[in-house]
Amino acid sequence: MIKYFLAGLFAITLSVTAFSQGKSQKLVVDKILGAVGDRIILQSDIQNAILDASRNGDQLPEGAACSILEQSLISKILALQAERDSLPVSDEEVEANLDMRVRGWVMQFGSEQAVEDVAGKTIFQLKDDSRHMIKEQMLSNRMKQKIVENVHITPTEVKAFFDRVPSDSVPFLESELEIGQINVYPKAAKEVEDYIYNEMMNYRKQIEAGTLSFEAAAKKYSEDPGSRDRGGAYEVNRNDKDQLDPVFLSTAFRLKAGELSMPVKSNKFGYFLIQSESRRGDNAKVRMILRIPPVTKTELDAAKIKLDSVRTEIVSGKISFKDAAYKYSEDEAVKSYGPFVLNPDGSTYVHIDQLPDKDMVQALATLKEGDYSQPLTFTNEQGKQGVRILYLKSKTEPHKMNLNDDYNKIASMALETKKQKALDDWLTKRVPTFYVLVDQEAAAQCPNLQKYEATSSRGF
Repeated sequence: MIKYFLAGLFAITLSVTAFSQGKSQKLVVDKILGAVGDRIILQSDIQNAILDASRNGDQLPEGAACSILEQSLISKILALQAERDSLPVSDEEVEANLDMRVRGWVMQFGSEQAVEDVAGKTIFQLKDDSRHMIKEQMLSNRMKQKIVENVHITPTEVKAFFDRVPSDSVPFLESELEIGQINVYPKAAKEVEDYIYNEMMNYRKQIEAGTLSFEAAAKKYSEDPGSRDRGGAYEVNRNDKDQLDPVFLSTAFRLKAGELSMPVKSNKFGYFLIQSESRRGDNAKVRMILRIPPVTKTELDAAKIKLDSVRTEIVSGKISFKDAAYKYSEDEAVKSYGPFVLNPDGSTYVHIDQLPDKDMVQALATLKEGDYSQPLTFTNEQGKQGVRILYLKSKTEPHKMNLNDDYNKIASMALETKKQKALDDWLTKRVPTFYVLVDQEAAAQCPNLQKYEATSSRGF
């Protein structure tokens, strides 16, 4: 039988003096809620997971703490089995994962200092505190992949899965669209680019003369929405090549601390003026001003003519839309993700409220399934004007889920259910080989942990 901790036995307590009563009392500051082998789960671990989910805007179901506690136990079981099976997770992989998370936090909050202020810890402490947890998660995921790697689904199983769903529980699906786009970004006229360059040089002279601070100039002139309100402040890592403009990144790491760059041109955005504040290894603190040379109607009309000829090739069948996108689109995301607008889950089926801009919504209202739009002007998220062709590959009407229209969705659900059963079966067999303990009070409050009561447990 799974063993339970006595509720108070493993409470971590701090003795405090209650001066008003003239006697000592015990104040519980943390508590062990569970353990697998020598790996423990603290009450603060569960509380922090709930807080993180809330900060991310996740909807927490009733009994979230119980679910998180059970998943923590399962994660530790899988990680320990992965170690038994010698599944590889290198220190380099763990560090790379940590670095990626830190860069994500810095991008989200604006600077390492902002991250440290929110966390109440230094970046070093955050990484040190997270290292063991990250490795455990990676080991757990590797083990889970191994358990389900040979699980497949057949059409017969898909139908049987769907037939088991009560008719009153079959979901109603909103309209979904598959939308492709070919984007081009015309270059501004040379005289416009020269004007922007001279403007940037003027900022530089004022900054060097001390009559204008870089921070004030960025807040007043920069066209980068991500850093303008922070006075152009950015913390960057040399390895952020997929997220940052290469011209900006290479310039930032050429500068010495305190050095101010000349205006540098990026084909992707516009002109950058960069000031280095400090550099430590692969990390740098900089300030940046971005100016985007505006294009005129003349350049936009020329781009429309170019895309009109591309559209003619597609409609006449001389080239497929996909091949035309790879050949003509100037959107760099096409190379990595293809020409279709993606759902957050990575699929090409999106709801209308997931489209990137209102102009696209309006344009699609005039298209039928299989239609290509005329070349249309638009402005991207960085404020750069371009011209695009839209392709409405498919559009579903709102409907009740069914096998004919939604086979792929149902097959994916059936496969995930089968994988979960394979994992549950594995856990049923393997849990008895681990020494698992759960706090008595937590077990009483969490019905999902009662299934472990009949599971015999022994040391290993």
